[in-house]
Amino acid sequence: MSLVSLADFKAHAQEQLSKSSWDFIEGEADEGITNNDNVAAFKRLRLRPRYLRDVSEVDTRTTIQGQEIKAPICISPTAFHSIAWADGERSTARAAQEANICYITSTYASCTLEDIVAAAPRGLRWFQLYVQSDWELNKLLIQRAEGQGFKALVITVDAPVIGKRRQDIRNQLNLEANIMLKDLRSPEVRNSTHSASMSFPSASFCWNDLSLLQSITRLPIILKGILTKEDAELAVKHNVQGIFVSNHGGRQLDEVPASIDALTEVVAAVKGKVEVYMDGGVRTGNDVLKALALGAKCVFLGRPILWGLACKGEHGVKEVLNILKAEFQTSMALSGCRSVAEISPDLIQFSRL
Repeated sequence: MSLVSLADFKAHAQEQLSKSSWDFIEGEADEGITNNDNVAAFKRLRLRPRYLRDVSEVDTRTTIQGQEIKAPICISPTAFHSIAWADGERSTARAAQEANICYITSTYASCTLEDIVAAAPRGLRWFQLYVQSDWELNKLLIQRAEGQGFKALVITVDAPVIGKRRQDIRNQLNLEANIMLKDLRSPEVRNSTHSASMSFPSASFCWNDLSLLQSITRLPIILKGILTKEDAELAVKHNVQGIFVSNHGGRQLDEVPASIDALTEVVAAVKGKVEVYMDGGVRTGNDVLKALALGAKCVFLGRPILWGLACKGEHGVKEVLNILKAEFQTSMALSGCRSVAEISPDLIQFSRL
């Protein structure tokens, strides 16, 4: 079967994976309302194209945190890529490097930071941190990321506790028994063969602790999981360098707004003072166009990257990225946008559908 869309990759990936692995990747909190709405919300938006413009050349390049990327389509942090493909995050990193886009490596990666960097030494990488209760461990992780050339620190804020993912419970999924959390091991055992204890994020991490993170690193700090204007304003007040609109793919608190619906509120609140990114529900080039029209600097992909891995490893990730970039370029041309800078809110018509 020829895989020509992200939906094709999703269908084929489900055929390749065990039920428990598929359920983990597709996992949703509670009734899955937010997970489903992430996709559906994009389809409620309509485009207002402009014609009779020279679109013989369409440039998808942009920058994030001062670094040029080939398209505003990057890779979100997701855990345990080895569930989808044996080579795990190494394959993801190589695909991102070739595509010249940013890959955010998860705290819960199934490969070490060092292995990921060795696989794709020229790639643009950010490091996603679940802040731990042990601040020495936080400092160690951040220093290792800095030492390996990661260019930004992405702090996930929407997981003080883990959402209830019913299918994982039904499947009695025990990731701790199968995957070593190599980057959460203490320095004494990191090079040993012993598995780390599962380390969940700190439930006490709060706004006042951001200054401690800022004292540890000079990397730009980006907060991931912001959904409201109030938290967006606080983020700006606390001098972060970016905001990532996200509901964790509908895996944390169910019945919160779809990411694309929350985006406008957050963009308006920051008044251009920091860059705003988003993930959640991006499946087509039109989705990318809509997100940028509503103020996102870049979109990030979560599950679709894992679908690509499950289908064809590194080559599957490349194909997913190439399909979405080509669709986005076509959407730009058909709406009259010759560069990312020409994408504006005027492109969006809000529908009652």
